[in-house]
Amino acid sequence: MSAVEVRRAPTPLSDRTVSRLRAVLDTPMVPSRYQLRDVLGEGGMGVVWRAHDLALGRDVALKLLAPHLADSAFADGPLGGQLMQEARLLASLEHPGIVPVFDVGTSDDGTPWYAMRLVHGTRLDVAARDGRARRDLLRIVETLGETVAYAHAQGVVHRDLTPGNVMLGPFGEVLVLDWGVAHATRGTAPDLADGQAVGTPGFMAPEQAAGAPADARSDVYSLGALLRWLVSVHDEPVPRALHSIIACATAHDPDARYASALALRDDLRQYAAGDRVAAHRESYIERLQRFATTYQTAILLVVAYLILRVAFLLWRGR
Repeated sequence: MSAVEVRRAPTPLSDRTVSRLRAVLDTPMVPSRYQLRDVLGEGGMGVVWRAHDLALGRDVALKLLAPHLADSAFADGPLGGQLMQEARLLASLEHPGIVPVFDVGTSDDGTPWYAMRLVHGTRLDVAARDGRARRDLLRIVETLGETVAYAHAQGVVHRDLTPGNVMLGPFGEVLVLDWGVAHATRGTAPDLADGQAVGTPGFMAPEQAAGAPADARSDVYSLGALLRWLVSVHDEPVPRALHSIIACATAHDPDARYASALALRDDLRQYAAGDRVAAHRESYIERLQRFATTYQTAILLVVAYLILRVAFLLWRGR
């Protein structure tokens, strides 16, 4: 009697098991030091993960080349080099307003990555819509001007300053994010965006939109456009002096703009203090109004003294 071979149908995998297997396959390969947790954000070139650094026991942000670009043709080409260039550029900028880079490398499958500080807080575009006072928003732009001026002093142009690329920390930190299209104007590193429009419509300078090289004045334009957007969030009239600051920063001709981000910051400080701003030509009436506002307390004291003096003289003359 011949043996009968009995074949059992394969047990189907549960949805949970399939989901776990898909997650494992979709998770990038990174050094065992880092445990990937969840995706924080995605862009055209990279994906940012929340990861746990087992060596130091802290969470970090890990940026990798996007999965559809992670094969060898891209990872070993210009795009992979661009991610590494971004990491080196960020590592060269040591400033409280710029996220520091902790580590950099290439995974076993050739995907470039770098680890940086995990930023907690609220994006500026969200904070502005949540009712931040205009004076607070203007102070934030002042701080941004200092951070951008520092980058310019190191020969780096950001090229994509927008409210969505600024993070406000819980302790007053103002951080400039997403330096993915930043360019070092010094050295021999190639500009992969040469001849192409780089930036965000509505915030990039006209010369950027035309594909021309960007410089520090291009970032000044973006700061002015960012300021214009913040002012528009509040349904309040815009004083002429503040309007002049925005107009100067966003002039079509780069030579007509503020010469530096610090010059823009200084005019904002002058405006906040009630002093004359360089970008605005005051009328005689505006000058009187500003004088009255600046010295309001002293004027009221003098007027009160004069009223009391007149009243006293009238009382004595009865």
